[in-house]
Amino acid sequence: METVVPTTSPYRIAGDTWLIPNIVPVGPGAFLPVNSMLIRGSEPIVVDTGAPIHRDHWFEQVFSLVDPEDVRWIFLSHDDGDHIGNLHELLELCPAATLVANFFLTERMSLERPLPLGRMRWVGPGESFDAGDRRLHLMVPPIFDGPTTRGLYDETTAVLWAVDSFAAMTPGAVHDVADVPREMFDESFRLLNSLVSPWHQWLDPVRYRAHTEAVEGLGLLAVASAHGPVLTGGAIPDAFERVRAMAGRPIVAPPGQPLLDELVAAALPGAPAPVAA
Repeated sequence: METVVPTTSPYRIAGDTWLIPNIVPVGPGAFLPVNSMLIRGSEPIVVDTGAPIHRDHWFEQVFSLVDPEDVRWIFLSHDDGDHIGNLHELLELCPAATLVANFFLTERMSLERPLPLGRMRWVGPGESFDAGDRRLHLMVPPIFDGPTTRGLYDETTAVLWAVDSFAAMTPGAVHDVADVPREMFDESFRLLNSLVSPWHQWLDPVRYRAHTEAVEGLGLLAVASAHGPVLTGGAIPDAFERVRAMAGRPIVAPPGQPLLDELVAAALPGAPAPVAA
């Protein structure tokens, strides 16, 4: 039976700040968020551009909140496909937008398609930029899977875009951590954050704590991320403690061939069984 994927809608995180959510099925009753964000201030900012498979719905959500000609900034956290999937189309539709990236992201993406250098600003961790009525600060988030990654902190709303940090599955089109069953959150948080950053096994816990505490110490009121629910209140320090506990610990083993066999059998009934190596 084909899984029915619930329809998602923009989810308000804070004043003028919206999650642009999409989800993909990953198992019975379980979905992986694939989120972006929109800050609709005096100079609207699109934060990451979603995955190609969600293109039509992604644009529908974004432009239900802001006119494309009003977009002034496009922020790319890094160059993974689920964060840059609609970038070039967005640049065409938003002629007044400046693309915020960095040198290495530009170099990596140019191997496939050049970026418009005349419409770019390169901003690195520890730096910031003004967007009309607010100032945005960049930092290395607690968890990441690519060398170009930068998180984004809005000092006006105290909202952090944590990129791939704090990933967790959800039971459907729900976007607040309070609506995710605790067992699902606990199990999927460990797995997904280990998968995305397997280097946690080699971390020095003391040095890593200093880094995560510097980010947490910004005074966060809400944390949004690409692959997890929105965190507020006590869920924020809880999530930081969870990733700190991963430092120096073994990775969580990912699913292997048995799961692939199950997926193939479900999708292709009657397919021959794979030959064991």
